[in-house]
Amino acid sequence: MQLQKTLAQRISCEGIGLHRGEPVRLTIFPAPANSGIRFIRADLPGRPMIRASYSQVVDTALATTLGVPGATISTVEHLLAALAGLGIDNARVEVWGPELPILDGSAAPFVRLLRRAGVRTLRAPRTYCVIHQALEVVEGDKAIRVEPAREPCLSYAIDFPHPLIGRQQLSFRMRSEKFCREIAPARTFGFLKDVQALQAQGLALGGSLDNALVLTNADLLNPEGLRFTDEFVRHKILDFIGDLALWGWPLHGHVLVTKGSHALHHRFLEVLSQQPQAWRLSTPGWPSGTPAEPGLSTPARLKLALA
Repeated sequence: MQLQKTLAQRISCEGIGLHRGEPVRLTIFPAPANSGIRFIRADLPGRPMIRASYSQVVDTALATTLGVPGATISTVEHLLAALAGLGIDNARVEVWGPELPILDGSAAPFVRLLRRAGVRTLRAPRTYCVIHQALEVVEGDKAIRVEPAREPCLSYAIDFPHPLIGRQQLSFRMRSEKFCREIAPARTFGFLKDVQALQAQGLALGGSLDNALVLTNADLLNPEGLRFTDEFVRHKILDFIGDLALWGWPLHGHVLVTKGSHALHHRFLEVLSQQPQAWRLSTPGWPSGTPAEPGLSTPARLKLALA
């Protein structure tokens, strides 16, 4: 039986928010089994709670933003990817600010932070979402398809008309050490003209060469260069892992993404929720045919997860 995990102890960090450019403080606490990942806006009256769920996504324009009436939390994907990459199912994230700190633009600082806190195994089984029927979302030349597979796999392809990017594609099988070494360090990227336009609108105010790869029409401004020759597609995989964590259960299937975005990632999760015949929930170690939560059918468990 594979068991759920949480942190061994609380851990904190501070940094600058990418879009507002303001200091942000966060503390990540251990959490009990079956509680999932929950964000607390500790700086607001009543300390509103926002669940890490695709049903609470309110914006995908520049990052993934979650929200409830009166409170939002933005740029959650890098921390969620780090939690997923380390197999952490449950955590309470208290944030003093409207967005998570961007740190170096990758998930590596969050991985180091979580490893410092340590991981604790809980006495509760982990439930997986197993794909048994192919499903596809297509929007023009962009697409996400998921197929049954013997083990989880993610294949991602991007295509940008830039001499340092062009067409890049990579397949990745989730393993904690492999994620930490090959995906987590990949930084977010943007084009100088777009960054300048955003900053003129009062956005991306915290963006700099310290936390993003910035491209001109023909070159890279960052003096240290790339961490990987295909760092761009690796970061897109990182973003997808973080967005996929909003589904609530680890996905067992082969996902193929072409020219994805936060918006398309979110649309894929919406379609997945509307097609329950394409998947089933499985808890390894439970007797075959036993629901992951006794007495609940798949639709009932989905409804409970969205509540």
